[in-house]
Amino acid sequence: MGLTQAELARLLGIRQQTVSEWEGGLYKPRGATVTLLNIVADRSGFKYQAKEE
Repeated sequence: MGLTQAELARLLGIRQQTVSEWEGGLYKPRGATVTLLNIVADRSGFKYQAKEE
């Protein structure tokens, strides 16, 4: 999407550190964030499907 971690975090209303932790595999998105990320991915044409645990 051409966004930095900080830009994506701002758009999602979360901390940049959270995005960094997802990218680094330290944590996985949960709950409503999974739904939101799926919507963002779908609208941007990015093939992504998060799995809730």
